[in-house]
Amino acid sequence: MPDTTPAPRRRPLWRLFIMPALLVVAAAAWSAFWFYAASEVGVRADAWAAQEAKSGRVYECGKRSVAGYPFRLEVRCDDASVALVSQTAGAQAPFTARLGEIMVIAQIYQPKLLIAEFKAPATLADRGQPPSLKVNWATGRSSVSGLPDIPQRASIVFENPSIDRINGPVQTPLARAGHAELHGRFAEGSAQDRPVIETVLQIAGGSVQEVHPVLAAPFDVDVQTRLSGLKDFKPKPWPERFREIQAAGGHVEIVRSRVQQGDLISMAAGTLTLNAQGRIDGELQMTVAGIEKVIPALGIEKMLEEGVPQATLDRVAPGVKTQDLNKMFGALDKAIPGLGKVVKQNANAGVAAGINSLGKEAELEGKKARAFPLRFVDGAVFLGPLKVGQVPPLF
Repeated sequence: MPDTTPAPRRRPLWRLFIMPALLVVAAAAWSAFWFYAASEVGVRADAWAAQEAKSGRVYECGKRSVAGYPFRLEVRCDDASVALVSQTAGAQAPFTARLGEIMVIAQIYQPKLLIAEFKAPATLADRGQPPSLKVNWATGRSSVSGLPDIPQRASIVFENPSIDRINGPVQTPLARAGHAELHGRFAEGSAQDRPVIETVLQIAGGSVQEVHPVLAAPFDVDVQTRLSGLKDFKPKPWPERFREIQAAGGHVEIVRSRVQQGDLISMAAGTLTLNAQGRIDGELQMTVAGIEKVIPALGIEKMLEEGVPQATLDRVAPGVKTQDLNKMFGALDKAIPGLGKVVKQNANAGVAAGINSLGKEAELEGKKARAFPLRFVDGAVFLGPLKVGQVPPLF
């Protein structure tokens, strides 16, 4: 009996090559897209740098390269620098910062998120002068989301940052921290129309030398602010922004401020504004626990023993002269021998009693505390009736 089973039909061989061909086409298209994007990096970077230069921020890159094929763009800038001109009131001479390398990373599939890594150290110097400050860190990263349209959120984080003062071959510690980070975002409006900006600053294990012994001990800071009054967020010098804020009746709201140094804990909130002269006005409501632990570190007793400089009196007690203070202690000694010395030696207790008389009793994180206002009047800072500082004009 003959075999009537039909022979299997042979499939066309060309179908076997459809998938490989599509993969080749897709790879070619993807490669073309990547290399086009890489070629645009330089164009966009140059346009951005030119825009920033009009605002007094001059960015330069000694050598720029692009890598990361196929799924991301890695833009590396060697010998990077930025010169800042007119970014603070009264400052016209450029201030230049240099660092060895910046690498910016963007994923092809997530182009609106940029991540940057900074290679330490960085140096800061006035134009034509050798570096005066050196900044170092273990790791430094930042991120910006919202690009390439309008940035909506930005963050920068440093681990173990440090600042040293440079004097020839000698480097002197100026500031240290275990961790520092700054976050910012548009809370309302947009970059083109009346933006309201929220920021959060956090510092862990910070310390500052050469200012006052109180700041040399480690402290933690957590501050949240809300800035309003800007017309837009186009590139421009900060003094111009501050004038804009003042003209619009804008302000900085200190939403939350917490500082801790050992047993000292301070919380503050309030609103600060700018007057027509560019000086700060406003008031912060403060609650402080453990302030008596800090007073001995102020060195008031030693300062009185050695004589109070006139500059110090002008800051904390305007109108009082050094010779008047010395005459007062001399008169006390004449009236009752040794009384002037006793008053000097008990100055810390008197200051503590004076501070405790300010404000009212309160409780902070389960500890006894005092609540009182910290006032800013035309740039002068007052703790109760006592002037404790002076902030320079911002424009």
